Amino acid sequence: MSIKIYHNPRCSKSRQTLQLLKDNQVEPDIVEYLKAPPSREELEQVLDMLGLESRGLMRTKEKEYKELGLDNPDLDRDALISAMLENPKLIERPIVIKDGKAAIGRPPEKVLEIL
Repeated sequence: MSIKIYHNPRCSKSRQTLQLLKDNQVEPDIVEYLKAPPSREELEQVLDMLGLESRGLMRTKEKEYKELGLDNPDLDRDALISAMLENPKLIERPIVIKDGKAAIGRPPEKVLEIL
């Protein structure tokens, strides 16, 4: 059973989600996505697993979101994915993946649904 968490150690929700996993005897593979961003293919797979379009995985309150004009409704999935790859800070966190399923840990307890 392989479980992966896209983690930002500076984020309280990400830390809480990681602790919740450990409290449930789960030792996930930790990917600090700000240091090692996912590939385009990985990000597309995560979106598909979550059943979201690109904006659903974006931190729309980050200053980069507005500065880069990402609120433009004419931007397509590919353009928004490119923006997340170039600016991984825009990717919502934490994301936990297990057996082809994914969950965003907001609130942290959401990840228990896929364990």
